[in-house]
Amino acid sequence: MGAATSLYSATCFALGKYGNDNPYPSNLSAIVGLSGWLPCSKNLSNKIEGVDEAARRAASLPIMLCHGRGDDVVPYKFGEKSSQALISSGFQDVTFKSYNGLGHYTIPEEMNEVCTWLTSK
Repeated sequence: MGAATSLYSATCFALGKYGNDNPYPSNLSAIVGLSGWLPCSKNLSNKIEGVDEAARRAASLPIMLCHGRGDDVVPYKFGEKSSQALISSGFQDVTFKSYNGLGHYTIPEEMNEVCTWLTSK
């Protein structure tokens, strides 16, 4: 649930509100999602399009997604689709990394790439 929560937070940040229309009070600098999926992605682009502030926030938020091709908990295709949904919704700084043979866990290579990415932001 960690990656799903992070990605939901990214969409709330862009929209400036939670799904129940309460204001989203936090300012985010970057998002990392490991082996996850994007909740509420079907209508995301419709919600962001035409709202200048939401589009600006989406475009400015760096997001890194990492997913193992061997994940048997959250299928790899969910990670790919999440990345595509974010990009098509106006998130312009999305990095998607895949790892052959990796299941629903982390490895040093993945953590090193996350650290390098975060340090660059």
